[in-house]
Amino acid sequence: MTNSRRHVQHFVHVILVILHCFNAGFCTEVDSINSTQSLRDPVILSSPGGVFKLGFFSPLNSTDRYVGIWYNFSVTTVIWVANRDKPLRDSSGVVKISRDGNVVLTNGEEEILWSSNVSTSQVDSIALLQDSGNFVLVDHLNNMSTTWQSFEHPSDTVVPKMRISENTRTGERVEAKSWRSSRDPNIGNFSLGISSGFIPQLYIWKDSRPYWRSGQWNGQFFIGVQELYAVAFDGFSLVNERQGFVYFTGPVSSKFITKFVMDWKGNMVQSYWDENETNWKITWSVPKNDCEVYGTCGPFGSCNYFESPICSCLKGFNPKHKEEWEKGNWTSGCVRRRPLLCEVKNNTGDSSKEDGFRKMKFMKLPDFAERSYTIEEECRSQCLGNCSCIAYAFDTGIGCMLWSSNLIDIQQLQIWGKDLNFRVAHSELDHHKDIKKIVIPVILGTLTLCVCLFIYCTRVAICRGVKTKEVVSLGNKSPVHMEELPVFSLDTLANATSQFHEDNKLGQGGFGPVYKGKLEDGKEIAVKRLSKASGQGLEEFMNEVLVISKVQHRNLVRLYGYCIDREEKMLIYEYMPMKSLDVFLFDEGHRGILDWRKRFTIIEGVGRGLLYLHRDSRLKIIHRDLKPSNILLDNNFNPKISDFGMARIFGSDQDQADTRRVVGTYGYMAPEYAMKGRFSEKSDVFSFGVLVLEIISGRKSTSSWIETSSLSLLGYAWMLWKEEDLSTFIDPFILNPSTEMEIRKCMQIGLLCVQEFAEDRPSISSVLVMLTSETTNLPAPLQPAFTERHESRETTCTLNNISITNLTGR
Repeated sequence: MTNSRRHVQHFVHVILVILHCFNAGFCTEVDSINSTQSLRDPVILSSPGGVFKLGFFSPLNSTDRYVGIWYNFSVTTVIWVANRDKPLRDSSGVVKISRDGNVVLTNGEEEILWSSNVSTSQVDSIALLQDSGNFVLVDHLNNMSTTWQSFEHPSDTVVPKMRISENTRTGERVEAKSWRSSRDPNIGNFSLGISSGFIPQLYIWKDSRPYWRSGQWNGQFFIGVQELYAVAFDGFSLVNERQGFVYFTGPVSSKFITKFVMDWKGNMVQSYWDENETNWKITWSVPKNDCEVYGTCGPFGSCNYFESPICSCLKGFNPKHKEEWEKGNWTSGCVRRRPLLCEVKNNTGDSSKEDGFRKMKFMKLPDFAERSYTIEEECRSQCLGNCSCIAYAFDTGIGCMLWSSNLIDIQQLQIWGKDLNFRVAHSELDHHKDIKKIVIPVILGTLTLCVCLFIYCTRVAICRGVKTKEVVSLGNKSPVHMEELPVFSLDTLANATSQFHEDNKLGQGGFGPVYKGKLEDGKEIAVKRLSKASGQGLEEFMNEVLVISKVQHRNLVRLYGYCIDREEKMLIYEYMPMKSLDVFLFDEGHRGILDWRKRFTIIEGVGRGLLYLHRDSRLKIIHRDLKPSNILLDNNFNPKISDFGMARIFGSDQDQADTRRVVGTYGYMAPEYAMKGRFSEKSDVFSFGVLVLEIISGRKSTSSWIETSSLSLLGYAWMLWKEEDLSTFIDPFILNPSTEMEIRKCMQIGLLCVQEFAEDRPSISSVLVMLTSETTNLPAPLQPAFTERHESRETTCTLNNISITNLTGR
C-alpha cells in the first residue's frame, strides 16, 4: 500500500515538472525546422554547440510574444527579433517551413506575421540556428546552400561574424536598427550602418539624419574616435572589396564574447561577457557627450567638451546668428569674416594677397572628405591651387583628404586626432610669426627686468598693506590677469575655516597647511595657506595661479580664487572629500578600499590629465612634481592632479628645458632631471611610471622591499619582472586571477615609463593607447633608472625643506 502511494506521488511529481517545463519554455528543444517539423510556442531551437537559442519570448513587463534569438547563458540578451512590428497576442505562434519553402511565423488563425520572403527558396528547405547566432534557411537538395540568413536582416545587435554593410552600386545597406523602447522590439528612431562615400565611415542615423559618425577609416581604425582604435586590436575590421561592397565585421575568433548594441536611446554600446561576474561589461559607447553628436556646432564650428561654451568658430569666422549663438543654439554655425582670394578676384580683379591655411591639431576631421592619392608634401599646394578647396588633411593610411563644402562635425579630441588645415583669407593669417623670431629675444630680456622690478614693487606694496588687482608676467609666460579670478578676503576665509581651526585641517605639506572651509553660500572649499617658513615665495605662488587659471580639465583640480593680505598668501580650490591618493594607497587600514577597478580608473585619469597638460591645453605644461600626495580624489575616486607650484610652461615648439634649480620629490624625478636639470614631457612620464608601480604594489617608491636589500621599488619591480614572479609584486588587496592580465599590462607600461633614457620612454598619448586597448603585445621594457636606493644624498636649499634634492649618479 505504501509503495503504491509512493509510485502515484512520483508520477504526479513528474507530470507537474513536465508541465512546468512546457510553461517556462525551456525543456523542449529541436535542432532544425523542416517541412514536417515546426517550432510551436514554447518549443526552442538550439544551436549545435548550445551557444544560442531561438524561440518565443516576451519583453519585460509585456505579454506580447515574439520570436527571437538569445544567448544560452543570458536568456534576457536578445540579439535578433523576427516579428518586430507584428507581435503575437497569445502563445499560439508557430514557426514552420511554408509550402513555398520560406520560413514563416503564423498565429492561431494561420495568419502569416513574418516570413523570410525569399523568391528562390525551395520546398525542401531547412531552417537551422548556427553557433554564431545566425538563423539560416538552407537548400537541402543543393549542398545545403544558404538562401536566407538573419545576419543580413539585423535587429539592434551586431555580433562577431555579422556584417554591417553597404552596396555602393545599389545603395542598399545592412543596418542595425534600435528597438522603439526597452519593452518594444519594433523598429525605433536610430540605426547603425556604413556610408562609404569617398572614405568609409560608421554612422548612427536618427530618423535618417546623421546623429553620430566615427570619422574616416584609415585601414586600421576610425580616426575620429578616441577609444575605437581598440576595436582593431579586438579583431573588428572594415573591409572594402572594391567591387561595390563595403562591410564592418567582428572578430572571427576571440577569447571574449563581445557585441555591439544600437540601443533605443541612440547609443552604440560595445560590451563583453564577464564569466566570473556573469554579466555584460561595457567597454565603449558613443555618443558620450554633446560634442559627439553630429554637427552640434554647425558649419565651420568646432566643439570642445572641456571648454565652456563647448562651441567656438574657427579662426577667421564669426557666428552666423550671434543672438542664437549666445543662447547656446549653435547649429546655424559660422561664416567667414573675410572673402577668399578667388572671391575677391571674381569681384574686383585684385590678386595681390594669396590665401593661406590655419592649422588645428588633434581634430576629428569634418565630414564629406574627398580622397586624393597625392603625397603629403603636395597636399597643401593641390588644395591651394583649387579655388573650390577649403581645407585639407593627411593620414598615412588614407592619403590626402580635401574638402570643398562646408566643414561640418568638427571636434577637438584629447588624444589621437589629426591636423586640420583650413583655408582663410590673407588678412586672417598670423603675420606675427616672422616678427616674433626677431623681437622675442629682446622682449624676453625686457620681461626679465620687468619681473624683477615687479616682484620688488609688489613686495613693497604688500608690506604696506596695499591691496591691488595684479597683472603678473613670469619669464616667457602669458600674463595673468588676476581680476579674472575671484579675490577672497582674509576675513572670508577665516570665517569659512572657523579661524583656521585644527579640526578643519586636511593636511600639512612642505608649503604649509590645507584647511577645509565652507562659504556662506554653502560651497565647500579647500584653502591652501602658504607657510611663512616654507620658503615658497611670491614667484611660486603666482606661478601656480598662472598655470592652473589657464587650464580646465576633469582630471585637474579647479582653482576658485586667491587671497593676498600682507604676508598671507592663500589659494582656494574645490574641496575633494576623499583627500589625496597617498591616504588610501599607503595605509593598511584604507588600502583595501581601492580595488583594482578604482586603481585603474585613477591610473587612466591621471594619464588623461597629463595628456591635457602636455598636448591639449592652451599652454604646454610640465608638472614636475607628480606623486600620490598631489593626486586628489573625489567621491567616486576620480583623480585630479593638483599642486602646480613647481610646474613650468613650454612654448608650442619647445620640447625640453634646462634649469639649475632642480625641484621635485626624491623617488619621482627622472634621472636626466635629477642629475642635469633637464626636464620635458618625458620627465612627467617617468613620474607617472613610478606612480603606476606604486598603485599596483601599494608601496612607496622610496621603500626598501627586503630588509637587507638596497633595491628600490623600481629595482624590485624589474627583478620580479625578469623572474616572471609578478604576484609577489602586486598588492594582495587586488591580486585576483580575473584581473591579473590587466595588472600585468599596467606593470609593463609602468616599467616602460621609467626607462633610464628619455627617448626610450613612451609619450603620454602612447601610454593611454596602451592602457585602453585590448592588446597585450607591448614593447619589452629595458632596465629602469634608480634600481638601487642611495642612502647618502645631499639635500640643498629647498622651497619646502623636502622637495629639492641633489642626487649622486649610480
